Amino acid sequence: MTRAQAIAKAQDYFDSGRMKSDLARLVAMPSESQNPDRAPVLSEYLDLEMRPLLEKLGFACRILTHPKAKGPFLYAERIEDPALPTILGYGHGDVIRGLDAQWSEGLSPWKLVEKNGRWYGRGVVDNKGQHLINLNGLRTVLETRGKLGFNAKYLIEMGEESGSPGLRELCADEAELLKADILIASDGPRLNAERPTVFLGARGVITFDLQIKARDAGHHSGNWGGLLSDPAIQLAHAIASVTSPTGQIRIHEWVPKELPAAVRRAVADCEVDGGPDGPQIDPNWGEAGLTPAEQVFGWCSFDVLAMKSGVPETPVNAVPPSAWARCGLRFVVGIDPHDVVPALRRHLDRHGFPMVEIVTPGTERFGATRLDPDDAWVQFTIDSIAKSTGKKPALLPNLGGSLPNDIFAEVLKLRTIWVPHSYPGCQQHAPDEHLPVTIAREGLTAMAGLYWDIGSGEAPAL
Repeated sequence: MTRAQAIAKAQDYFDSGRMKSDLARLVAMPSESQNPDRAPVLSEYLDLEMRPLLEKLGFACRILTHPKAKGPFLYAERIEDPALPTILGYGHGDVIRGLDAQWSEGLSPWKLVEKNGRWYGRGVVDNKGQHLINLNGLRTVLETRGKLGFNAKYLIEMGEESGSPGLRELCADEAELLKADILIASDGPRLNAERPTVFLGARGVITFDLQIKARDAGHHSGNWGGLLSDPAIQLAHAIASVTSPTGQIRIHEWVPKELPAAVRRAVADCEVDGGPDGPQIDPNWGEAGLTPAEQVFGWCSFDVLAMKSGVPETPVNAVPPSAWARCGLRFVVGIDPHDVVPALRRHLDRHGFPMVEIVTPGTERFGATRLDPDDAWVQFTIDSIAKSTGKKPALLPNLGGSLPNDIFAEVLKLRTIWVPHSYPGCQQHAPDEHLPVTIAREGLTAMAGLYWDIGSGEAPAL
């Protein structure tokens, strides 16, 4: 009964091909939460795959529902001793739309294909592969030691790709059931493909529409051009007022007063790298004086996600009646999410754009969270992963993207530690989503070692 034996068992799960075959079954289930026709698959994923897996590990399972949710939740618990620490795990079994026709030749969203050292398929990284790794890390410790050495709870939702509707309310209603000491979960990418990573929260995100409706119809630009206001021009100027020409945000309520020293220290040795398939960083874009890592993990960013005026497919010589843009703000701890839209309203009015209407569709709204990088559990986790992999993990105060981590941190009052098993170039949410097999194997190694160390009694006090 040794740590090395548990890790060897986890590696054998990969080397024997069992992980590949297990993940292939999960990928074959088209659990698209954004597609109403796939609603039955959301339940099947939990009933046919997750529940049997967890029950074999001695977890008591039950299905939870909420009226606001897109799909069911699976709750599982294994209580070995109430005096032991309790670890909450989380994953989501729903996936973004498959986009079947857009995948490369020989690839499909619903069939696991191995090619050039990668596993391709929808959900291999977001998030089926990631929670499969963690659950089998638990399994190998349990089989090696005969017990975990801690209490474990797990929550798997089926609506994360639709914005996790109902998750916040469910956690509030079931706070006692979900009571734990710390969240340890996996989602999102590593800093890069080669380096294990730990992140402690996520940037928040708020999406909103900016629109101008000047009149009911377009009018011939030869007869009316110069006499009628052009909503597209007005909206372009309104959006341009939000940032400098190089993307520096000009709404002071949208940026932190300073970059905390603990954040700066944490990312000092982190290099943002999407790998050979990733985009090249534009060095003169964004907040001046920040490194790329500080920009992504410590600051805020504003983006125009889509714009439309007139009929782009068939342009005509008419002054358009309206213009529309969907925009998004990614923000860090310290920004008041309730003041984001009011601050924008004040800014637009101040700059002469009262005609711009702000509409919040509510499709994307997560809060910003960040566990203190100096927390003892952070160093414990990093030391454990380093011991297992022989690599110094990157420490990110928060993910650059967004997760429902604010629900765990604020509603359930948990420390939150994430150990991702993906990388920035994995093409999640796009055709050809893939997981490098080296990351899958290393993820199993890291999680088996981490769960072993937690159960050894050496973890920090909670």
